[in-house]
Amino acid sequence: MPIARRRRPHIMPAYILSFLLGAAGLLVMVFGGLGHHTHAGHAHAHGHAHGRAHGMAHGGWRWALTALLSPRAISTLLLGFGATGLIARPLLGGWPLVGAAIIGALAFERLLARPLWNLLFRFESRPAATLESCVEDRARAVTGFDHDGHGLVALELDGQVVQVLATLRPADRAAGVRVRAGDSVRVEDVDAARNRCTVSAINA
Repeated sequence: MPIARRRRPHIMPAYILSFLLGAAGLLVMVFGGLGHHTHAGHAHAHGHAHGRAHGMAHGGWRWALTALLSPRAISTLLLGFGATGLIARPLLGGWPLVGAAIIGALAFERLLARPLWNLLFRFESRPAATLESCVEDRARAVTGFDHDGHGLVALELDGQVVQVLATLRPADRAAGVRVRAGDSVRVEDVDAARNRCTVSAINA
């Protein structure tokens, strides 16, 4: 009689599918910018507000549940579950393998994925400020304004000091206001295309 050969156990498709779904979800969020809206800080703020209304204990559970159900957390949990299952498959089987995969998923999310995700968005570049954002801000006259009300002012834009050409508003010119170097002025209007602005004197 032919000797029945022992069948080699196959890797469970569930772990492969979990790994692929988790990896795809993270790639979509990283390259599509969706992770910014599911950041754990948002869940923390929501949970904190809920906790103040219904008690600190209930708010803490709500925050934890919201954080675990976020798309980012679900993707990392799936990735960790699948990766752990595939790695531990040669050593374990059945429910012990499932338990190890669950522990691996939680550890991957808590110890690796979440810190890296927070670090990624901590250094996320914010939109650069434009000259239009300086309206109503104070500027400092770099030069004295001439008789036609023209001069050079310095203002802070996106953490840097920039110099632009400025014109004193007609009302101040008609009143005979003089702007000297070092005086503070207020930006009333800007012409970003020409890198110019209209200013008014402060305490004139």
